[in-house]
Amino acid sequence: MTDILISGAGIAGETLAWWLRRHGLRPVVVESAPGPRPGGQAVDVRGPALEVVDRMGLGPALRAARTAMDGMSLVDEQGTEVFRSTEVTLTGGPVASEDVEILRDDLAALLGGAVSGVEHRWGDRVTALRPGPDGVRVTFASGTEERFDAVVGADGQHSGVRRLAFGPDDDGRLVPLGQHVAVFSLPNTFGLRRWQVFLQRPDAMAGLYTARDDTEVRVMLGFTDAAARYDHRDTDAHRALLARHFGDGAWWLPELLAGSATAEDLYLTPVTQVRMPCWSRGPVVLLGDAAWSPTLLSGQGTTLAIAGAYVLAGELARAGGDPVTAAAAYERHLRGWVVANQELALTNAERVRELRDPAAAAPGIVEHGAAAAATAVALPRYPS
Repeated sequence: MTDILISGAGIAGETLAWWLRRHGLRPVVVESAPGPRPGGQAVDVRGPALEVVDRMGLGPALRAARTAMDGMSLVDEQGTEVFRSTEVTLTGGPVASEDVEILRDDLAALLGGAVSGVEHRWGDRVTALRPGPDGVRVTFASGTEERFDAVVGADGQHSGVRRLAFGPDDDGRLVPLGQHVAVFSLPNTFGLRRWQVFLQRPDAMAGLYTARDDTEVRVMLGFTDAAARYDHRDTDAHRALLARHFGDGAWWLPELLAGSATAEDLYLTPVTQVRMPCWSRGPVVLLGDAAWSPTLLSGQGTTLAIAGAYVLAGELARAGGDPVTAAAAYERHLRGWVVANQELALTNAERVRELRDPAAAAPGIVEHGAAAAATAVALPRYPS
């Protein structure tokens, strides 16, 4: 049986594990976190990804867990509403769409439950890769060493597998868009019900939307700062940056900043695309944000991750577990679609930069919601 190590227990990694097992291959998942990661923003499952989830038999559960927002508002610095819509939301696009908006941790839990029989090694990570004619010798932080037929880096924008296989991220593969986004959870003390509210400033955006049957909110704080540098694990640095960019604000900004000081799931990341000339090197293959991160500005990251995992698993099965043959076919099938969505994100980034007041933001939000699903790919069928 072909043994495949998946680094990363996120959306891409868990979807890949499900399909590999379905095709008769043996996946093993390693994740540096001690367990499933909590928190995260609402994500969108669209078009081809919905088809994949339906083929997994998880469609009804996915749709039952959708965020089900009723609409959104934009406000000015004084909290005065300047735009309201029950037809579109900033995070999910058209309210009446067949697409499904779901909290990232809810989607991860759904996928994780579906692969409960797959071996997961929590609190460990890959520290060395030695490809050879018989696969890859992998060294883990725990000190163990094992051989696998292939290794898949599904470990996100800051992928350790990518650096081990392709070298340091200093060759232009990371394309920062100059923006940063923080996400965290707070109790819903704001009186919101199935609703989201955003404040657009010249160089920043702040917003929140309800979750967990309106018992909590997910907060998003985004700002432009091309010079900002920080470790993605350094929450003290994250809080200092948020205070610098939002500390002088009115509206609910004081409450949001105070909440960020104690939020256990605070996460700040630069809005950065990953543009790799090739997604594989020998028996090591990259998947999802590790390979192509389109950024949240595309609205397509989760869709690409799910569909990409399905195609990679199918091509590995079709190639009899040969990662070199499978990776080439996987990339041929998806490269054009990925590039189109990366370009969509750049268009949306430019639109954000052009916004200077809340009223001007409204047309852009409607356009973004409609455009996010504008590109699609035809999914192949694989025998299973």
